[in-house]
Amino acid sequence: MTARITSERGCPERLGATLDQDGVHFAVFSAHAETIELCLFDAAGTLETDRLTLPGRDGDIHFGFVPGLRAGARYGLRAHGSYDRKAGHRFDPSKLLVDPYAVRLDRPFLFHPALMAPPERRLDTGPLMPRALVTDLSREAAPLPFSAPGLTYEVLVRGLSQRHPDVPETIRGTVSALSHPAILDHLARIGVETVELMPIAAAIDEAHLARRHLTNAWGYNPITHMAPDPRLVPGGFAELRRVVDALHERGIRVLLDVVLNHSGEGDEAGPTLSYRGLDNLTYYAHSQDEPDRLVNDTGCGNTFAAWRAPVVRLFIDTLKTWVEAAGIDGFRYDLAPVLGRLPGGFKPDAPFLQAVASDPVLASRIHVAESWDIGPGGYQVGQFPKPWFEWQDRFRDDVRRFWKGEDGAVPALATRLAGSADMFDKNGRRPSASVNFVAAHDGFTLADLTIYADKHNEANGEDNRDGHNENFSWNNGVEGDTDDRGVIEARGRDIRALLATLFVARGTPMLVAGDEFGRSQEGNNNAYCQENETTWLDWAKADEGLIDFVAKLSDLRRSHPALCADAFLRGDTLDGKGLKDVEWLNEAGRAMDVSEWADPKRHLLGLSLFALKDNHMGPASEDGARAIVYLNAGREDATVALPVPRPGHGFRLVIQSDCPNLEPRALEAASGLVVKARSVFILVEERL
Repeated sequence: MTARITSERGCPERLGATLDQDGVHFAVFSAHAETIELCLFDAAGTLETDRLTLPGRDGDIHFGFVPGLRAGARYGLRAHGSYDRKAGHRFDPSKLLVDPYAVRLDRPFLFHPALMAPPERRLDTGPLMPRALVTDLSREAAPLPFSAPGLTYEVLVRGLSQRHPDVPETIRGTVSALSHPAILDHLARIGVETVELMPIAAAIDEAHLARRHLTNAWGYNPITHMAPDPRLVPGGFAELRRVVDALHERGIRVLLDVVLNHSGEGDEAGPTLSYRGLDNLTYYAHSQDEPDRLVNDTGCGNTFAAWRAPVVRLFIDTLKTWVEAAGIDGFRYDLAPVLGRLPGGFKPDAPFLQAVASDPVLASRIHVAESWDIGPGGYQVGQFPKPWFEWQDRFRDDVRRFWKGEDGAVPALATRLAGSADMFDKNGRRPSASVNFVAAHDGFTLADLTIYADKHNEANGEDNRDGHNENFSWNNGVEGDTDDRGVIEARGRDIRALLATLFVARGTPMLVAGDEFGRSQEGNNNAYCQENETTWLDWAKADEGLIDFVAKLSDLRRSHPALCADAFLRGDTLDGKGLKDVEWLNEAGRAMDVSEWADPKRHLLGLSLFALKDNHMGPASEDGARAIVYLNAGREDATVALPVPRPGHGFRLVIQSDCPNLEPRALEAASGLVVKARSVFILVEERL
């Protein structure tokens, strides 16, 4: 039976497909299309049964109502208009388009050269495209109350569980694996407070990967930003909500990595899948002199025009859908300067950033920016408005330089340990605004920093040209795997020192899944296209001792006020006895002088940390709490004199990174302490 469509019901409030009691409303934005057709498919998604022109138009919204259509109906779109590349228009009705507001797809995107065919070839791409599913989407999920993220665990969904022996094969590689007790128990074991899921929106492989028979494993090439990828979330929002609820029951928040800076349609020669075919001129930023040329501030071929109202609306509606339908607690924004960039440059009060701040659903969520891209003025770390959090690449690099053994690295390390006030101490922000990491998904793994002096990306098919060249990594004398026990021990010592540095620094610490047990990518520092054992965590080889060490660090940080305080370290006196929030210590247990700070050969840094109960920095005993930290990146042991403890107090050594199984032991202040080479020592002051 042929379906009919009417405009008599008027333009619906929501764009996309909205289910009503007796049919479905459809609404699609396009400022430049002449007409838009709704294509309906049979239950198998194979046969196109109807092609109906949306009869209504309200400004730039094309709309219509199909009586009798129900949930589960499959549909796509076709747009008619001018194909004038010089004017920026790319309308081609031979291209079946996916609704940007689709919330569920019946199959994943698969790249095919026909998706790039010019209109004169009249190649119908219908057989190649996913169909959107009309979905009765519940919007009653509840995220947890706002809080700083705390220990954040970055997760590649497929890679996390694909090789986990305790996760059933039926859910391995899917988001459901995160709700399995084996995964939940592991997260609890190491004290994870927030899980950050790498992109799960429906994405497509780039053309160059398809030619090399590779797959985009990371998902940073999305098409429909609010529809989960069927490969990762086969059950759609209902499945995702169950997983989020399970994590919430453990007190763990969930952030979603969203890619709102570009789409998988690529550059001017890329495939026509959605935005390009619906309104290329509006959705994307174009060169002012050459409207046919797309701005490429992302390095991915195109850049969304995030200052235009329809694009802002799409992004806000996308974020609200994830929150309301799945209970997502917040977002990490890939290449976030795009979202604050107007044609005249980056602005902290850009339309999208203002829209987030004023939206009643989104204003109270966690927002984390990757604060750099390759566009003009692309480095914006520290420039996002409060209460945004931001990834901190200078922490990554300065910590790596210190432990690599570079000369003159101590002052920069101290700045990072103190909360990076040089970038974040403004507009009432706190150190937690800085998301500190030593390794992220992009770059070397934590272990590979100590195993490879150079990147090894040959498997990516680009002759090792891709990926970062400045990694500040080292190999402890042998490049790659070795049976030399001395080298293996040295690498383990360095890994533990890097981890301890992360946990004693002021800010929000972040770990990549698997770095807590020594994962390696065999030196590949750009494994985005390795959907295989390179990115799949090998749980069978997990270093249980390293996991225990991370758990110990996490517990200590979370429980000790001087380590978890969310305040910049300034050297301010906090109590009547003269104790400061921080004192930077030399080997004699006294404050470092100017010459010691300037010594390029210094590789030892000590610090005494103190926190009071009433300074809004976390729990503490009535008389405050004190911790002493020594970081020795040198190749020789260092003998240090301990600072004088408070009357009635003594020091206990609780972490010695070169000896992770150390039982805490009391120290005699007068006897001094030997801080081992390539290690971090953490002491706490206790009442005797």
